Amino acid sequence: CDRQRSRECTAPEPKHGGRLCDGVALATENCTGGLCTQNRKLLHDVKPQGVESSSDVALYSGLAAGVVTVVLLIVAVTLYRRSQSEYGVDVIDSSALTGANPLLINSSMQPDLTVSRTYTSPMCFQDSIDKELMAERSLLDPLPDLKGQTKILKRMSERAEYHVMSHPQTFPRGLAPDYKGVAVGTTLGRRGKNLFTPQVSLTHSRPLHKATAAFGHAGGRLVVPNTGISVLVPHGGIAEDTTWEMYMIINQEDSSAVSDDAPEIFLSPAVTYGPPGLDLSCPIAMTIAHCAEVAPENWTVRLKRQLQDNKWEEVMSVDEESTSCYCLLEAQRCHVLLEHPGRYALVGEPLNQEAAKRLRLAVFGSPDNSNSLGFTLRVYCVDDTPHAFQEVAVGERSRGGRLLEEPKMMLFRGNTFSLQVSIQDVPQLLWSIKPFTTCQEFSFSQVWASNQRPLQCAFSLERYSHSSSQLSCKISVRQVKGEEQILQVYTSVVENEKGVVPFFTQSDCTITSQTGSRAFKIPLSIRQRISATFDTANAKGKDWQLLAQKLHIDRNLCYFACQESPSSVILSLWEVQHQDSGDLDSLASALEEISRVQSPRTDALGCGREERDSEFSKLG
Repeated sequence: CDRQRSRECTAPEPKHGGRLCDGVALATENCTGGLCTQNRKLLHDVKPQGVESSSDVALYSGLAAGVVTVVLLIVAVTLYRRSQSEYGVDVIDSSALTGANPLLINSSMQPDLTVSRTYTSPMCFQDSIDKELMAERSLLDPLPDLKGQTKILKRMSERAEYHVMSHPQTFPRGLAPDYKGVAVGTTLGRRGKNLFTPQVSLTHSRPLHKATAAFGHAGGRLVVPNTGISVLVPHGGIAEDTTWEMYMIINQEDSSAVSDDAPEIFLSPAVTYGPPGLDLSCPIAMTIAHCAEVAPENWTVRLKRQLQDNKWEEVMSVDEESTSCYCLLEAQRCHVLLEHPGRYALVGEPLNQEAAKRLRLAVFGSPDNSNSLGFTLRVYCVDDTPHAFQEVAVGERSRGGRLLEEPKMMLFRGNTFSLQVSIQDVPQLLWSIKPFTTCQEFSFSQVWASNQRPLQCAFSLERYSHSSSQLSCKISVRQVKGEEQILQVYTSVVENEKGVVPFFTQSDCTITSQTGSRAFKIPLSIRQRISATFDTANAKGKDWQLLAQKLHIDRNLCYFACQESPSSVILSLWEVQHQDSGDLDSLASALEEISRVQSPRTDALGCGREERDSEFSKLG
């Protein structure tokens, strides 16, 4: 595109006298008017644009591939989860529950849909295991060395683990096992009718808690739902070809006057079981929830029975020996072996000011129907038993109240000091509270002898404008010179009922009875072989006393010596101790330890049934 021009001074050359030439001797110029220069710039610009386009295509292709991979991964995980049941195994494949042991399957047994709903309930019944097939002669042949029983019980325990697993979203965080009848933030209005058992009345009166069922020679279990009260009728306790209509009632009338001269208080609700003429050949096992902080140095706990003149008579002290009945006191409940129907209750006499009872604290809230800007907080202090809290929940359900914070436990000591409830940290610019109500007080006697009745105080608040839809504050509950608990409230005062979802919890149980082998964890055949092995001492000293020792039953052994089959009664006590779990490991481990015992036992206990009956007859 360039052209060059050169010139020379040759006419003549300057060295020969010629004239000098002006300008350069060699000149270069563009012969296309600048077109070649413009084309080179265009071609230079086009080349990087092509490279940039290639880079963009690679980037978008990589992003698209990543998105597709993530979507496929999510779909795969979703399909995998749907293929599993909520218990982590396919419920149709029973071999997963039995460890591929065909002896643990009863193919003829139909699924019990009513029982399957209560897998996670602490006081309901778990799915039954067909125990009769486990009692095959081939499984029991290793007796009396107990190894066969131990293996069977361990296999049953492994299977039971699948049945006690609960869905991870079944209940809210930190809620105590016996207080899951209500969900934090859940409205207990009529829309939430599935939150509680349908037998419970919606009135403000104390609800009637009662359960009835017919039992025969096979025995069974009777439960008052959501109260911590149950009765186990052992197999063989009722004569063959005989059926009894049994019942349990939690008595609602005030029984505050335990005795006229003793400073005793009720630690449990009064429970009646019957009918009065019930004839049993072995004791029933009753479980009663209580609210005492168990400490022998602080309490004297007694089992009492109400007589026909409404007076209470002592049956036994928990710490003393007795042949009329047996009491096993645990941290939150007491297991009692009884043979005579009647009305029973646990009472306690404090020995010093360190004696304490457990209180359950809960705060509920609901809008004020008479004031569109108003909101009411209700604080309850009740004995720490499922029955007492159930009454609170029933009352709040009729009001449409919401549980605003998880219930908390507090120890209330017998030091004669009162209980104070105060509201704190209310936003002063957004809310006002009714004057002279920020701190309220219960006297010591009101709390100490509340007798399972809920104590309630209320705080009435009013927001300054409808735009203030959130309420945050603290509720302090403290005993003077004692413990303090803080209930943190943070809630929306604008209720959206369409968003309320019924909350199915572990305490949501309506099944009250189960009969026959389905009610027991230990198969009947194995139970009978264990009883036959231990009721009579052998040369190695493997008797019922050793069985009781290995099962950590080490007091009041004379009561078992009075029974026709001590081992059977001990196993009944073990059944009620472990009714909330499907774990048979403790029994299997005890039998395994006993099988290694070599030295004979030399001590022996004995008494007659007549002695036991005569002792109980003294009570009236």
